[in-house]
Amino acid sequence: MNPALSALRALGGSASIAEMETEVARYLGLSDEAQGVAYGRMTLLGYRLAWARFYLKVYGLVTNSRRGVWAITPRAAQVETVDPKEVKRFVSDIYRERREGTSAGANLVEEPVAAEAVEQTEWREELLAILQALEPVAFENLCLRMLRESGFTEVSVTRRGSDGGIDGQGIVRLQGLVSLPVVFQAKRWSTNVGAPVVRDFRGAMAGRAENGLIITTAMFTTDARNEATRPGTALIDLVDGERLVELLQELNLGTSTEAVERVRVDRDFFKTF
Repeated sequence: MNPALSALRALGGSASIAEMETEVARYLGLSDEAQGVAYGRMTLLGYRLAWARFYLKVYGLVTNSRRGVWAITPRAAQVETVDPKEVKRFVSDIYRERREGTSAGANLVEEPVAAEAVEQTEWREELLAILQALEPVAFENLCLRMLRESGFTEVSVTRRGSDGGIDGQGIVRLQGLVSLPVVFQAKRWSTNVGAPVVRDFRGAMAGRAENGLIITTAMFTTDARNEATRPGTALIDLVDGERLVELLQELNLGTSTEAVERVRVDRDFFKTF
């Protein structure tokens, strides 16, 4: 909980989940190997932070927007650190009172086990499992569809055997004025994508495009993220599994959002690629 609060403060008071995980890993001095320890279809770090955010939210120190941005509350400015045991005890009391129907828990609509740690993983886990089971060509075609739906034009897959590390390319127009060629690489992986992959991809980009995009079903190590934005080199944007499923949801590709904001995965959609 305290590293989560420290990360949010270090990032200016707000952060995405990915930014928070990166900052907490830096704060704790975690190696890439430690960051990649799996817990189901999440990492152990991601799982622990999900619960930390849940407890801190109920405790009133953090809040989150519909866009997935987490931020500290005004109350957090008055608290430098918290006692995790005290926070857990407070949250447990709230939910006990809710179950007993007392006023303190009357307006609480989440259950601890069904809070963010589960809410953020149920449909996401199902969707990631489907993505990781796709054939490589099907995954590349899905990425094509996603890029087209995102506004890219002239999107195509590079012929296999001659791609040199480039899986596809397209053109994105900024504000309808400037056109930028972009090359991309699709990694249907279950293991973390490291810095060597980013460096090799940048080498393949040379002479072809100044803008690159790597899309994966896994996660990027801290070294990979640092390499992607290394000063003096071509910028490479990274889309990890977490952001990928968010994009599919936002674009309604293979998912649909019901009136109660419950995301349903359409398995048949992924059989069309």
